[in-house]
Amino acid sequence: MSTQKTFRVRGMHCASCAGIIEKTFKKTLGVASAEVNYGTEKAKVSYDESKISPHHLSKKIEPLGYSLVTEDMTAEQMGMSADEHAAHIGLSQSKREKLAEIRSIRNKVVSVIPLAVVSILFMVWDIVGGMSASVETFFKYFLPISATYTLFYVGKPYLQGFGRFLRFGHANMDTLIGIGTSVAYVYSLAIIFIPTFSQFVGNSNTFFDVTIIVITFIALGKYLEARSKLKTGDAIEKLLNLQAKTALVLRGGKEVEISFSDVKHGDLVIVKPAQKIPVDGEVTEGNSFIDESMIMGEPIPVEKNIGDRVVGGTMNTTGYFVFKATKVGDETVLAHIIKVVEEAQGSKAPIQALADKISAVFVPIVLVLSFVTLGLWLVLGSHYLGFSQALSDGLVSFVGILVIACPCALGLATPTAIIVGVGKGAKEGILIKDAASLEKLHLANVVVVDKTGTITKGKPELIDVICAQNQNKDEVISILASLEKRSEHPIAHAIVAHAKENKIDFLNVQNFEIVKGKGLSGVINGKQYFAGSAKFAESFGLAFDYRTIENETHEGKSPVVLFTRESVLGVALVADKIKEEAVQAVKNLQALGIKVVMLTGDNKNTAHFIAKKAGITDVVSDALPEEKLKEIQRLQSNGNIVAMAGDGINDAPALAQADIGIAMSTGTDVAIETAGIILLHGDISKLMKAIRLSKLTMRGIKQNLFWAFFYNIVGIPLAAGAFYPVFGILLNPVFAGMAMALSSVSVVSNSLRIKAKKL
Repeated sequence: MSTQKTFRVRGMHCASCAGIIEKTFKKTLGVASAEVNYGTEKAKVSYDESKISPHHLSKKIEPLGYSLVTEDMTAEQMGMSADEHAAHIGLSQSKREKLAEIRSIRNKVVSVIPLAVVSILFMVWDIVGGMSASVETFFKYFLPISATYTLFYVGKPYLQGFGRFLRFGHANMDTLIGIGTSVAYVYSLAIIFIPTFSQFVGNSNTFFDVTIIVITFIALGKYLEARSKLKTGDAIEKLLNLQAKTALVLRGGKEVEISFSDVKHGDLVIVKPAQKIPVDGEVTEGNSFIDESMIMGEPIPVEKNIGDRVVGGTMNTTGYFVFKATKVGDETVLAHIIKVVEEAQGSKAPIQALADKISAVFVPIVLVLSFVTLGLWLVLGSHYLGFSQALSDGLVSFVGILVIACPCALGLATPTAIIVGVGKGAKEGILIKDAASLEKLHLANVVVVDKTGTITKGKPELIDVICAQNQNKDEVISILASLEKRSEHPIAHAIVAHAKENKIDFLNVQNFEIVKGKGLSGVINGKQYFAGSAKFAESFGLAFDYRTIENETHEGKSPVVLFTRESVLGVALVADKIKEEAVQAVKNLQALGIKVVMLTGDNKNTAHFIAKKAGITDVVSDALPEEKLKEIQRLQSNGNIVAMAGDGINDAPALAQADIGIAMSTGTDVAIETAGIILLHGDISKLMKAIRLSKLTMRGIKQNLFWAFFYNIVGIPLAAGAFYPVFGILLNPVFAGMAMALSSVSVVSNSLRIKAKKL
């Protein structure tokens, strides 16, 4: 049986590690596909459970220095309480390990920095000259001892990488550093302890200081990189921290405090002032204002009354209320957001394909290039400089190339920016389901929007009441709402909701009757009233300006006429109101040069009226689901990159066809599953923020890739000595190590800048 799982990977140090693991998995019997992300240190593997297990997958890569985390650790193993474990499962394990790894690297760096400082002083002193015999003797013993400690303790991972290369032929960053520093170390030992070798090369210069300083710089760089990478993924941790740890529920008529994970469907949960809401549910008693900014991105607290939905992880302000739990555990909105963000951060953007291809062949090419460079120095350099000088400079170039040419910056360029971008989106109420959607969005030049639920609220509301002469508006609404309270029609719900909201009294109705296809009637205070369509009123021969009603219907309003047998009392106009933020959202999109098209199944009159109010000139109305799909295809055939925003089942085919599908979180599950981006709260204004986020993220990725490529294009020839014949410049491996370390840190730091940008 085929299954797909995502595993955390231990032991990854660079982008080439990801390539090695991917290749190994893809060659394994029973594995259909594998995708390894260095940025998130995770592997997504599709495999046949009948042929291979996660345990055996891990065994396949263990000889290469990697392993999969195939089982979740228990709370006891993690040193956490059961509640903490439930709240942080999946994150704290990796973070705890990561923090331990960072502490270990830090301790090693701290122990070796004094040795590096002394080695740098020796280098400077040696260049300047004037070193006394006693000082020279001190360094003669100090440097080899320090280099031995540095190489075999701090540099152990690089030696292991060198060893695995010799055994299995797989090379990564550790291999390059391991070969370079080992060659410098062994050469130096031979100079000291084998006099004949020193005489043969005609040189007594050693490279112990290179071994010490290079490993110190690289270890320091890895420490800074690991710390920075930890910050890129803090969006998930912040989301997890939103979860309330406990819940106050009614059990057997008593208030009982339990873990939020023990809340069951149907439980009545009590929420007091300044408390977090533990799970999703529906208010059954009381009212309050809820701060939903942490999840929905809305800065203003939202009023919640009986019947309103509340979301786990949001914060109650000052009120007291009780709600019935409707979604618990993995069903909650917060749990869904966390899952989507995790998956998106682990996905690969198409732009990463180039970096992955280069990283896959980068290390072998660098290895070949380093040996070729050494050979050229020995052959050509000996002719012009003499063998001794050529060998010394050749070794400097050999080590310099291996040290400076690191694929880490290249491998980190895309995933770190994606991780930060997706996390920032979640904080702003923009859920990005995959990196490809985030990448494509910045290219969109056409945005297609559905009307109902996207531009409009998707819920009928009473927007006006036209009263006949001498009629009181509240009295008309009171009578009409009392009649409609017995109806299940959506328009009836809108009228009743308006009466409740405005605290208009409901009256006692007798002899209630539904007149099929026309309306309804009932007796209030001994008098019979009717409510329904204009045709229903006309059938009684009542005089009224029905043309006014007809004009209102052209604007998408549904009229409900209230009348008696003698006269018309008034007309209630119900419509799907345009969202307040929709007009500004359309203006913002158009200001960017993006064409906005309304695509709706509603009739022409209503569609054009709403489009005009929203500032949209391109309208396609009366469109069935398949016609919506064809319209997207037509726009794409003209060379447009199309983003489609919708919320209904009828939008799903078009959302799937569009280059970027965007769903409102208030929409149907089908639309949400089909789309690549979800706007929480159904807020169309977030679409503009999503486009800005896409542009910011892509700019960050391109900057990262430019500097990663530029650094290697300039650094490798410089280290190889390409500028030596003309300018006499040869890069010391010490500076190569410093540059390599800073390159990865600069890429991660540049990605972190996205956090500070305003959308």
